[in-house]
Amino acid sequence: MAVTARELVERITAELAPAKDANRLVPRIANGSATVHALAALALEQHHVIASDLRAFAFLADRSAGAGNSACAEFFGSLATGETLAQERLGAYAAACGLDADDVERYEPLAGCQAYPAYAAWLALNGEPPLVTLALTANFAAWGGYCATVAEALRGRYGFSDEACGFFDFFAEPSPDLERQALAAVASGVRTEAETALARRYGRLLQTYEAMFWNTLADR
Repeated sequence: MAVTARELVERITAELAPAKDANRLVPRIANGSATVHALAALALEQHHVIASDLRAFAFLADRSAGAGNSACAEFFGSLATGETLAQERLGAYAAACGLDADDVERYEPLAGCQAYPAYAAWLALNGEPPLVTLALTANFAAWGGYCATVAEALRGRYGFSDEACGFFDFFAEPSPDLERQALAAVASGVRTEAETALARRYGRLLQTYEAMFWNTLADR
């Protein structure tokens, strides 16, 4: 019996789920031992990540539309819109960390934190959109969980306002529409074991770069 897109997404997500100790920064934020400097660096790095991912997803949407894949075009278009909304929410978090526009402008991003968006941009140029969808969907499960933990800790441990936590709340909240779009995009082009294996590779590297992002900040 053929595997459904949902079954495939669930399987790859489970296979690529990070180990409990893969992320060294989020547990520190959760228990309140992370410094405000680390929280500020997180905001500054995300400023660059979001800007890059927005362009990568918009490019994937255009690529998909040009190839006649409306399911992938819809999914990546939604991701690009989401990055725009997240970018708008990031400012309140940065301000709560004591940052202003000059701080953002002067900041020099760290290579370990920018490996993820660099690879996402590579996927935008080189990956087949349905396979990239599967890889990203598996990664988003981990990212969303981290954001939920951070949002709770920012409120409970650091006294941040709801507005300041809006960036993390946005990614932590489930999106049935985006899930529907992701399943349709995966179904549009992940059909063989070879395609599944390549999508798994994409996802494995995304998860590795995700951990690198957090751990680069933890090791500063």
